[in-house]
Amino acid sequence: MRDLTPKQIVAELDRHIIGQAAAKRAVAIALRNRWRWLKLPADFRREVTPKNIIMIGPTGVGKTEITRRLADLTGAPLIKVEATRFTEVGYVGRDVESMIRELVDAALNLVRRTQRLEVEQQAAQRAEDRLLDLLVPFEEATGPEDAEREERHQRTREKFRQLLKTGALDDRMVEIRVTQRKPQVQVFSNMGVEQMDADLQGMFERLMPRQQKDRELPVKEARQQLIEQETDALLDQDALQETALRLAEESGIIFLDEIDKICGSSEGGHAADVSRQGVQRDLLPIVEGTTVQTRYGPVKTDQILFIAAGAFHSSRPSDLMPELQGRFPIRVELTDLTKDDFLRILTEPSGSLTRQYQELLRVDGIELTFTPDGLQTLADLAWKVNQSTQNIGARRLSTMMERLLETVSFDGPDADPKAILVDARYVNSHLEEITRDDDLSRFIL
Repeated sequence: MRDLTPKQIVAELDRHIIGQAAAKRAVAIALRNRWRWLKLPADFRREVTPKNIIMIGPTGVGKTEITRRLADLTGAPLIKVEATRFTEVGYVGRDVESMIRELVDAALNLVRRTQRLEVEQQAAQRAEDRLLDLLVPFEEATGPEDAEREERHQRTREKFRQLLKTGALDDRMVEIRVTQRKPQVQVFSNMGVEQMDADLQGMFERLMPRQQKDRELPVKEARQQLIEQETDALLDQDALQETALRLAEESGIIFLDEIDKICGSSEGGHAADVSRQGVQRDLLPIVEGTTVQTRYGPVKTDQILFIAAGAFHSSRPSDLMPELQGRFPIRVELTDLTKDDFLRILTEPSGSLTRQYQELLRVDGIELTFTPDGLQTLADLAWKVNQSTQNIGARRLSTMMERLLETVSFDGPDADPKAILVDARYVNSHLEEITRDDDLSRFIL
């Protein structure tokens, strides 16, 4: 985990997300506390639990993005799940423990990516040697000419090595052996493998036969296949899995979205409330701290950070079970986006929408230029549509940008001229009619 102070974390989040200072501050403190926890004496760590967070706010204001960027900053495994995916134990649907298994899978992917980078150079060298064995085979022989033959073979091999490096042999065909796992039989997919006991599922996957076959491939493709094989051979799978389990336990983040949908709202029906409370009861031990069996081994959930989020239009956090409320001591409210926020979202983040479209269209040689008045008009229209129809926050900008640039995106390869100026006049001419008609806005934007 990176040693970032709360101020540094907020500064990094500010590069990508506009506003929502209170939420950024809360997650920054939670993240720093996790780093502090790792520095505590081992015998005292069990006394300190994560301070889970509930983010309250409408859709599209940055709840998911804050959490995602937080995980990117720290290299922590993150999964996002909707609370509405889960059902009470005993009913058809997903059980809450499945999110822990997904978190371990995410951790495993992170660890595998990191370790693959560490061995990629060695794997590439080994793959190159295997290709040379195929391209320049050496025939053993006995006799006085052995030394001369071997020397001649090495010279030829080095010449081919240089040709390989320059790509001159990319199209030459070679035959290599590839390993493929046979597809699962249909009965397992009908049963819903993810719902099977974790140990039983892992057993079936380990027993799944692997199929080996010889394939003739161009050198360019064969090299990639061989690098994959050598990388897998260099990785210690047991150590990798142990590292992933520890990473999930100590650094894992679960973003539990739509938690307001499982609240027992005073406006809802009694039967619906019973079902929602059943899911809450199942969530409680996971958040409190328990041990979940996964295909790679048991995972303790005590130190996993849970960040819950919801709009809470027709319910309140206090509608959650008291025991579950107590496990989310930090509550932060995210605010609706203003016109100024929309303008800043269009221009300030490192991966802003305007820059995304500029880079995409530049591939076709089109230079897209946004003027200040064009950006202001777009921001004003996005805010107006959100106010007059459903408020979907910053996502409104994505739908409007797609509509605004639909023609130039379609005509891009054949466009003439290749320079497009997006000013207030351009924005109004492409969007004004739609934004003026509430019915059209509702269905198109």
